[in-house]
Amino acid sequence: MRKFKFFIDFDKEEKWLNEMAKQGYQLVYKSFGYKFRRAEPENATIKVDYRIFKNQSDFIDYCTLFEDSGWEHVAGKKSSGTQYFKKMDGQSEEDIFSDKLSKAGKYKRLSAMSIQMATSFLPLLVVLITTDLIDMEAIVNPKQLYLTPGLWELSGATFWRAFLFETPFALMRGISWAVIPVMMILHLFFSYKANRLFEKNINS
Repeated sequence: MRKFKFFIDFDKEEKWLNEMAKQGYQLVYKSFGYKFRRAEPENATIKVDYRIFKNQSDFIDYCTLFEDSGWEHVAGKKSSGTQYFKKMDGQSEEDIFSDKLSKAGKYKRLSAMSIQMATSFLPLLVVLITTDLIDMEAIVNPKQLYLTPGLWELSGATFWRAFLFETPFALMRGISWAVIPVMMILHLFFSYKANRLFEKNINS
């Protein structure tokens, strides 16, 4: 079964995953959405960290460290960011984090990564503007996006048929580039929210 959700607050994500485990859904994979498999309902304890690794050996060492403390790595890859751990048994450490600062650190890492993602779009946006691939005049005068000859001289049903037919193509020509600034704004927002959560966890 797949579920599609998005979390910035890892505490809320952990609570939701633990509730899913109680309903008999065991997390097996997280990418674009969550993949679960049917299992026996259990009172699982799942914790989330956020780390990205440059090489596989560092990632394996990281997972092994947590396993030695009684936490099984159940989902996440070296470059996925979010890493999911499940408490093995009652002898395990109570948390995957040793103190308040290390627990809050996952939000600081998420915030920094979001900033990097936002700035990575900036060179592409500059290229599109400087090479005139973004038609700034069309933003002021959207009629330029419609290429049907004599469209604006038509009237009645003939006009509306031609207008409605070409509108999707005009939108693609005119605002497809808008995905870039939208993604930049979203990542900046994620960074802001993650930083707020960092401060909240530090001061709690």
